[in-house]
Formats: sequence, structure tokens, C-alpha cells
Amino acid sequence: MKKLIVALDVNSFKKAKKLVNTLTPYVDIFKIGSELFTSCGPAVISYINGKKRKVFLDLKFHDIPNTVASSARAAARHGVFMFNIHASGGYDMMRMAQAAVKDETKRLKIKKPVVLGVTVLTSEKKKDTAKEVVRLAKLSKKACLDGVVCSAGETKRVKKACGRKFIVVNPGVRPERAAKNDQKRITTPREAVRNGADFIVVGRPITQARSPVSAAKRISEEMAA
Repeated sequence: MKKLIVALDVNSFKKAKKLVNTLTPYVDIFKIGSELFTSCGPAVISYINGKKRKVFLDLKFHDIPNTVASSARAAARHGVFMFNIHASGGYDMMRMAQAAVKDETKRLKIKKPVVLGVTVLTSEKKKDTAKEVVRLAKLSKKACLDGVVCSAGETKRVKKACGRKFIVVNPGVRPERAAKNDQKRITTPREAVRNGADFIVVGRPITQARSPVSAAKRISEEMAA
């Protein structure tokens, strides 16, 4: 399940720990979003790292370049596997963030996290969404980011524009028959992988399932089909 990222969209350390403990034998990467991080702070990152699992810190930094660069340094110090910033923040913001991460990890002699640009949120649907996603992906690559976050529907276009090695993470992935919730641009795990996604993010269909382990296994099977 190395392509699967489980979103810990819960509001307490206790709930997050329970999910991590349950899924750790089957899931390699967990996403920490703004709700959980605001509730628990860095402690939840340390807990997941202590379980020998990886963290996708999903805080979508977006501010003036110096502020985002400082936030990027802090994320790197926490030892996260990947984190994201809003590509709409512009070239200078993204370039400075990546440079700060490289400098900080070199100074500390630790592995550099993957830095992603967030293109267009999957809760949004615009007339020219695909065109805007590709524009922001190309800008992210120019700023030397490692990849982007986009919906599965734009993955092929992003890979064509930015190259196969440019990492693409697909949120808004729902297994067959799952509810859409607040997502508008969604797809199934099978479709996402076939379109070229390097990682997919799944939250509620796993975390709110009667058996999170069974749900994660089913999604893994869908991805491999």
C-alpha cells in the first residue's frame, strides 16, 4: 500500500492514535491536516514517526515568501515525508520554500521532504480547471518543487507537461460506491493509478468505515486491479 495515504481527518490525538495503531501494519503514510494539527500540534507527527510510518503534512502554506520559507524549515525539522504549499502563492514563494528546505535538511543532515504545490482544490470546479491546474503545475516545476496535488482528472495532463518523474498526489479519491461528501472532482483508486498518480489520498471511506483495515485492503485491491 505504498501509494496509499490515509487522511487522519479527526479532531483529537486519541482518535488519531487509535487509527494509526489500527492501520500501521497496512498503511505506510498518514496525512495530517489543519484540523488535527491545530488540535494536537507536532506531537501527532512525532507519534507517527515513532511508529516508523511517514507523514504528509497537509497545511497548504500560503503567505509572503519569507513566512512560507520559515514554515517550510519548521516542517522539515519535524521529519515529515512530504508537505504542501499553495502554488497560487507564486514562483518566489515556492522557490524560497524549496531552497529553505534544502538548506535546513543539509544543515541537520536529514532526508529532505517532498515539497508539493497545491493546484486547484478538489472541492472546486471551474470552467477552465484543467488549464489552470497545468499552469500551476508548470509554475511549481519551474520553482523546483517536487510535484503537485491535483485531482485524478488532471494527472495525465500534468505528467505530459511536467514529466513522468514529477510527483502527482491525488486527493478526493473515493472507492466505488462511496459517498462523494464535499468533493466535486473525484475518481476511484483504480482510475487514479491508471492515470499515473504516484500517491492517492483517502480519508472518510477508510477512517469512518466499520473496519478501517478491511476498507484499506479493498482500496489497495482496487488500485492493483
